[in-house]
Amino acid sequence: MSEHGEPSPYDPIAALYDRWNRSVVEDIGFYVEEAVASRGPVLELGVGTGRIAVPIALTGVRVIGLDSSAPMLELCRERARSAGVADLIDLRLGDLRDPPPTETVPLVISPFRTFLHLLSDDERLLTLTRIHSLLQPGGRLVFDIFVPTELDVTVTHGLWIEREPGIEERADWNWPERTLVLRVRGDEGETQMHLAWIAAQEWEELLERAGFVLRACYGWFDRQPHSGDEDMVFVALRK
Repeated sequence: MSEHGEPSPYDPIAALYDRWNRSVVEDIGFYVEEAVASRGPVLELGVGTGRIAVPIALTGVRVIGLDSSAPMLELCRERARSAGVADLIDLRLGDLRDPPPTETVPLVISPFRTFLHLLSDDERLLTLTRIHSLLQPGGRLVFDIFVPTELDVTVTHGLWIEREPGIEERADWNWPERTLVLRVRGDEGETQMHLAWIAAQEWEELLERAGFVLRACYGWFDRQPHSGDEDMVFVALRK
């Protein structure tokens, strides 16, 4: 349960999560570079099973990992122990929208489109403001999100698509409201989650309201400037 009293949609699919996303590797090197440059500790919001946190810890940088799913955190502990970095990863159960107090850090990251779980500007601003208070002066917030195209919506709406062998996902899009219900199912569990997106300019405005200065908006993890494509990677500096 999150601090808001809601069950995590990731609880039922914790056992299949790593297989569901095993092809997602393009962002690991990027976030590791950001972590090493910060010297840590790094606060990761939505740490999940440690896909990003463990590679960071393997460089010697300490990670504080927050997630709303206890089963996901347990899998992260197991991964950290297997990699020999359990002493460098501090895992905490909590809600993305209002991270619990911790030491101030030079870097907060939220990989793999985690901020799509924020369903309104109120939730986005609350989260950004809380992150601001957890960052050291001059600290950075780094996160990635996406904005779908109408073609994406048209060709996938309401269809079950096999993402990985034995694991299917279905997106039910609401284009006018800019929301979707994502369903995932496999032999080990199934779930559904509500997600929402906003445009890059809207994120920039919210970051400014929360006390950040936008340092960069990349279009991919190769650090090329965003040029209107679906994916966006934000680097924001705490004023």
